[in-house]
Amino acid sequence: MPARTATAIWNGNLQQGNGTLKTGSGAVQGAYSFPSRFEDGQGTNPEELLGAAHAGCFSMALAASLSRQGFTVNNISTTAHVHLEKGEAGFSISRIDLVTRGSVEGIDDAKFKEAAEATKTGCIVSRALSAVPMTIDAALA
Repeated sequence: MPARTATAIWNGNLQQGNGTLKTGSGAVQGAYSFPSRFEDGQGTNPEELLGAAHAGCFSMALAASLSRQGFTVNNISTTAHVHLEKGEAGFSISRIDLVTRGSVEGIDDAKFKEAAEATKTGCIVSRALSAVPMTIDAALA
């Protein structure tokens, strides 16, 4: 399997500087800055991109799991809320809250929640981020 790449360029000092983030495929590119990361400024940030990767991986993994169990998946929609907080040791990602909704034929809410909980610890990105506490809010759409 190929290694996936991304590039970040930063210009200037921390608070007045700025930069760009770009995926190797060129499909995602965006400007980032101190305000876009630590305040409510325009642009993207590493945590937002991490959330997109996590939500994408989780949705695919949950769809795969449900399909293997014989269910027909119409769609899975997941939002990852990545919390960046300042603590005594500095800034860190304190938790990730996943909210997923699914349109799946032939499944009940309890079975869907069970599959989502298993996927929370089983998807590739979740495993990579296992040091970060995660919650899951799963329901059928």
